Amino acid sequence: MFPYRVRYQTIEFDGLDIHIRSLRDKQQFSDTLGEAEMLGISSAQWSLFGVVWDSSQVLAHEMQDYPIADKRVLEMGCGMALSSLLLNARGADITATDYHPEAGSFLAENTRLNNGRHIPFLRTSWAETHPGLGRFDVLIGADLLYEQQHIEQLSGFIQRHASLQCEIILVDPGRGHYTGFTKKMQSLGYVHSRHKPQCCDYLQQPFKGHVLKFSRATDDQTASMI
Repeated sequence: MFPYRVRYQTIEFDGLDIHIRSLRDKQQFSDTLGEAEMLGISSAQWSLFGVVWDSSQVLAHEMQDYPIADKRVLEMGCGMALSSLLLNARGADITATDYHPEAGSFLAENTRLNNGRHIPFLRTSWAETHPGLGRFDVLIGADLLYEQQHIEQLSGFIQRHASLQCEIILVDPGRGHYTGFTKKMQSLGYVHSRHKPQCCDYLQQPFKGHVLKFSRATDDQTASMI
């Protein structure tokens, strides 16, 4: 018996269905051991990891035909890890991270529901240092720039774990920190572009945000920044 209510849903992609066990709604809460409180996650924020947000669906649709051959992929702030589950089903080398203490157990259960291979998971904040996590060719995330301090924290995390030649793909619903984050990434040697999702008929309402892409190629100047 779960200490919170859950729901099961199937999210359809071209030729592929992903099954998700998530929280029933944003009113669910359980922190009996105080783990989330110790991590600074309030009762009001606790459920946010456990909902499939529109930004997550947009990111997953970006990933459904993304070239994955010979690429190591990291999903940052994965939440329900929809993109990780999709990429795993496609055979990608995918690793997921999130700060929430329940994210890992939901990922394990949802991987089982989809008969998928084990997805490596690390519970971490962007401020923490984990040399063993390594570097990735592609780093992805949805709705990560909640607050002003996330600009420095997220860009620093990316800098520590991005390969010299890499691509960063983020879906931003428009929380207002896009400009500051872009300037920071450009100062680190990344080239930037953004676009509106082409078709969002799988969402119940129009998506007002953008898909942000940052990339860099190997050169001596970039290497000196790492």
